[in-house]
Amino acid sequence: MNKHILHILTCIFFCLLLFSSCKHSEGEYHSITDKIEAESKNYHGTSISSEQFLEGIKTIEITEGEHTFLIPERKSQITSFACTECHTKPLIELQSGDIKKAHWDIKLAHADLNTMNCITCHNGDEMDNLKSLTGNIIDYNRSYKLCSQCHTNQFEDWKGGAHGKKIVGWAPPRASMTCVNCHDPHKPGFKTRWPSNYNTQKVKDRE
Repeated sequence: MNKHILHILTCIFFCLLLFSSCKHSEGEYHSITDKIEAESKNYHGTSISSEQFLEGIKTIEITEGEHTFLIPERKSQITSFACTECHTKPLIELQSGDIKKAHWDIKLAHADLNTMNCITCHNGDEMDNLKSLTGNIIDYNRSYKLCSQCHTNQFEDWKGGAHGKKIVGWAPPRASMTCVNCHDPHKPGFKTRWPSNYNTQKVKDRE
């Protein structure tokens, strides 16, 4: 058989095969991706909302990168805020005078003292705000900006929702705890502990 004719017949065969394989009834798809794309054309979002569960919780809206969500308002939860109500003099004068000691017993267990001390985060010139490593003012309501300077990976995960806890669920509006809602900023590490339910037999075997 002529090679040219054979080539034409082969092309016709594959064309017929291609068109016959594409025949499917309505509602059938070639792949799960095709199905998702087809069935999501008329999707306009969920009607489920977390808004009712946020009643009574004071929040503020923040935008970090492409993410906009709610976080708990912080300053109204700090018993002695504003700091300048007590910090009316330089710290050295307050420590030497006869004044009620509020939080001078705090022991910093966050990093090596050569790396971090109180004034790394607290603004001695403006006690009602925190300060960045470069000296910029950081509002107490946005203290996560302070943490993000060193904990960059955790910050990126937190923005996307992979790190930390939700105040409610994933239904909009999204509301998430901040770093200080779970971690003590002066001693952020969690104590090692047994889970609430554990295999007591293993404990006996280890004794």
